[in-house]
Amino acid sequence: MQVPIFEAKNRLSALVVEVERGAEVTITRRGIAVAKLVPVVPSFDREKAQRAAEGLRQTSRGTKLGGLKIKDLVNEGRS
Repeated sequence: MQVPIFEAKNRLSALVVEVERGAEVTITRRGIAVAKLVPVVPSFDREKAQRAAEGLRQTSRGTKLGGLKIKDLVNEGRS
């Protein structure tokens, strides 16, 4: 959706509601795009990432490669 800057100023609350619903609003001045209102992307959840990493570590404990070497597996994947 494109909205002229004067209209955006007068309808800011309504435009923010639209953005909260997932819309993107481009604000124009004399027909040229100058700004964009977009939904905020949730920030990185460090605690969730740490839990996921710990889960991977727990899952991999005790896993054997059966005599294979990591270097050989990496090299095989490069060919």
